[in-house]
Amino acid sequence: MRGRFALLIALGLALSVPAVMSAQAVGDSDGKKVRKDIRHDRRELHGDRTDIRHDTRDIRQDRRDIRQDRRDVREDVKEGDLKDARQDRRELRGDRRDLRQDRRDRRHDVRDAHADRRDLRQDRKDVHQDQEHQQQKKDSTR
Repeated sequence: MRGRFALLIALGLALSVPAVMSAQAVGDSDGKKVRKDIRHDRRELHGDRTDIRHDTRDIRQDRRDIRQDRRDVREDVKEGDLKDARQDRRELRGDRRDLRQDRRDRRHDVRDAHADRRDLRQDRKDVHQDQEHQQQKKDSTR
């Protein structure tokens, strides 16, 4: 995540007006490179969404497992197997702790993905505005 953010900042700095002016002089290859980088960043964001979806599936499965473990504890108590019930309760506490941590991680991943998408949208806007600015400058010199 931080590497991508640094890349986006570097791209923003690379898009300063003098750099874009010189890029047009050499055939606008830097502009194409910037647009290509933005496309690649968009593809990476799609992968992040897929990861979040898989995390959500895992969390749902963990919740099902916890429910089943609770049923097992109740059955052990009914059968009189208190030693096994105590052991299952101890494991259940750990499972609930893990589930909370997984949900917190997913929430942070979602927040980061939203921020990355917002940054990418802003970068695309900046590129577009820079291109319009260059075109206006070009037209005004004619």
